[in-house]
Amino acid sequence: MRARHAALDVRPLRGNVTTRLRRLDEGAFDAILLAAAGLRRLGLGQRVTALLEPDESLPAPGQGALALECRAERSDLLDLMKPLDHRDTRACVTAERSLSRSLSGSCNVPLGAYAELAGADLRLRAFVGLPDGSRMIAGERTGPAGEPDALGAALGAELRARGAGAILAEVEKQAAGER
Repeated sequence: MRARHAALDVRPLRGNVTTRLRRLDEGAFDAILLAAAGLRRLGLGQRVTALLEPDESLPAPGQGALALECRAERSDLLDLMKPLDHRDTRACVTAERSLSRSLSGSCNVPLGAYAELAGADLRLRAFVGLPDGSRMIAGERTGPAGEPDALGAALGAELRARGAGAILAEVEKQAAGER
């Protein structure tokens, strides 16, 4: 948000959803960003006033994807869960997570990634930036949907080659100074 809207006063907001909404209602903030899915799940869908599309703000890698796990030896459960595996979603999330791994993504790193199917190909868009929005590197790649790991790694390598490594080092330095 800082990179796209430099005039905004972007501040952190902690607490549960009710606390955050109360602070908004009390006038402590003009607007807040929350996950629309979370608000809807809590029965607060009427509080959603706008949605940010990926063209406006890329989400965190794997944002909104659900995963189910079970023990490998539980073939009975694996068989039951098989119909829940959505191949296209898995490919998108795999590409996003591969990119995140290639950039050493963590909760300290302003990193966005969004993959979507485009026919038989997968389109992956991503950025990495400084928390204050002063520096950001973004990129996009398209590759075969059947090779999502390679696509994510390739875009991550491209972003590193264009300076993401320096941004990541600065983010790590800032995070270390806050500890």
